[in-house]
Amino acid sequence: MSWIASGLRWVFDFIVGFSNSYGIAIILVTILIKLVLLPLTVRQAKSMQVTKEIQPKLTELQKKYKDNPQELQSRTLKLYQEYKYNPLGGCLPLLIQLPILWAFFQVLRELPQSEAAQFFLWNLTQPVNQQLGEVTVLSLISVVTLPLLSMLTQFISIRQTSVDPSQQGMMMFMPVLIGFLSFTMPAGLVLYWIVQNLFSIAQQAWIGKRFPTAPQGGQVK
Repeated sequence: MSWIASGLRWVFDFIVGFSNSYGIAIILVTILIKLVLLPLTVRQAKSMQVTKEIQPKLTELQKKYKDNPQELQSRTLKLYQEYKYNPLGGCLPLLIQLPILWAFFQVLRELPQSEAAQFFLWNLTQPVNQQLGEVTVLSLISVVTLPLLSMLTQFISIRQTSVDPSQQGMMMFMPVLIGFLSFTMPAGLVLYWIVQNLFSIAQQAWIGKRFPTAPQGGQVK
C-alpha cells in the first residue's frame, strides 16, 4: 500500500503547493479519488439496487420454506438466476476501493503542522476536541460543526444504501459512533469523511436516476 500512499501524497503536496491549504487539498483529492473509483462504485451500486428489489422476495421465500432448507436454497438460486444477481457482486468493487481509501487515510494522519493546516475555524492537524480554547460561541461552533456534519452525512449515506429493515439499528448506531469518534480525530480526517460522504450521497442519487432497476427480470437498465 506504500506506493499508493506515496502517489496520493505527491498529488496532495502538489495541490498544497499552489493553494497553501490542507483543506482545499483534502477536498480536491477526495473528489479525485471518488471520480477515479466511479466505475467500480457504479457497478457496486447496481448490485445493491438489485438487492433492494429482490430483498422482499427473499424474505417471503425464507418464511415460506423455513422448514425446508433444500427447497429454500433451490428457490433462492432460481430467484438469483431470474434477476441475474450475484450475491458477491457488490463486494469486489469495495475490496478494490479500500486500499486506495486507506492509503489516503494514512497520508492525512501524517500531515505536518504548518500554516496550511488552518482551514476556516479548524486546525486540520489537531483533534477536534482540542480546539476549543477560550469558550466562545465561535469556538463552540468550530468544535461541534464537523462531528455533527460527519454524523448527519453518514446517516443519509447509510439510509440511501440500506436494503434490509433489520439494518435500522445499524443506521442509528453507526452515525452516532462516527460522530463520537470525530471529536477525537484530527479535523483533517473528519473533513475528508464529510466530503466523501457528500460525494457518495450525490453519487448514489445520480446512480439511482441514471440506472434504475427494471420492474421485470431485475436487470439494471
